Amino acid sequence: MKRFNIIFLSLVFFGNIANAQSLKAVNDVIDCGQVTFRRPVSIDYELKNVSSGPLSITDVRTSCGCTTVSYPETTIAAGGSATITVSYDAKQLGHFDKQIALYTTASNEPLMLTLKGIVVTHVIDYTGDYPYKLGDIAADKIDLEFDDISQGERPQQKIHIMNSTSKAIQPVVMHLPNYLKADVSPSKLAPGQSGVVTIMLDSRSLTQFGLTQTGVYLGRNPGDKVAQNKEIHISAVLLPAFRNLTEKEYELAPKLHLSTTTLNLGVPGKKKKLKGDIFIMNEGKTTLEITSLQMFTGGIEVSLPTTQLAPGEVVKLHIVGNVKQLRTARTKPRVLMITNDPKRPKVIIDVEME
Repeated sequence: MKRFNIIFLSLVFFGNIANAQSLKAVNDVIDCGQVTFRRPVSIDYELKNVSSGPLSITDVRTSCGCTTVSYPETTIAAGGSATITVSYDAKQLGHFDKQIALYTTASNEPLMLTLKGIVVTHVIDYTGDYPYKLGDIAADKIDLEFDDISQGERPQQKIHIMNSTSKAIQPVVMHLPNYLKADVSPSKLAPGQSGVVTIMLDSRSLTQFGLTQTGVYLGRNPGDKVAQNKEIHISAVLLPAFRNLTEKEYELAPKLHLSTTTLNLGVPGKKKKLKGDIFIMNEGKTTLEITSLQMFTGGIEVSLPTTQLAPGEVVKLHIVGNVKQLRTARTKPRVLMITNDPKRPKVIIDVEME
């Protein structure tokens, strides 16, 4: 193994790229998680030669002198694999994000690798419980709700996980829609080691106000199969934006009033379906518009005679619950209502059974 530690240069190494890089990394971004101050960390990257001929690594360039790389001098056969080791000296507290460029005989274009993490004085472990399972991975939660999101916001939520298997794993979040991003730290978990999955939502990519729901999946390793027992259910509620209204505009605005926000459908007995009603009134001075009426779970049906209520008008929201589906609902049965009432743009109606 040959050791290199060269100050990283700008990516403008060559004016023209001759051909695509034939060396690929199984995981080109590795998160070390928490690293103890002044205790160097070393990470292995598995590389594969995806070209039709042999190649060898000719040069390595790093983004700073705090990172060193060990790589094989031998030729990597077509279809063959190799491992390089990247070490970070951890002499500075805080987050680090280091880049490594690998050059080969097969291409002028470098293979870019990233090593990141956070250097801390003391490693802080999660001390809570892991009551859920995502496949073979223990988790503290399997449902995430991004509530009351305004256009332009980019909130984050975390899931604490633990490797409950007997082998090292590289957890990966699969089937992410375009408005979600995910990061797992650290990238690799030894048996019994804990980590954090961070889910980030970009509200700019949501296409409609109200409720958007999806399911993503946590695999043990890249390329893992999707299965229902690995699903993380994610919901987001995007609220309409109201400009700053004057006192007079508030006086003239629509005003939503509900007879209740908790509807008890009663005792199921032998019934397959239960029914209930909620009365909606516009106590304002202009038309009340119900722009969205959605359910957080299956097993609920709603009907409304109109979505536009004149001042003083009252309508009946009819709700039907499927007993079997409500009993097995993964989350609490609720109905979401989005309106143009600037003081109550969102209303949640809880649906219960005795």
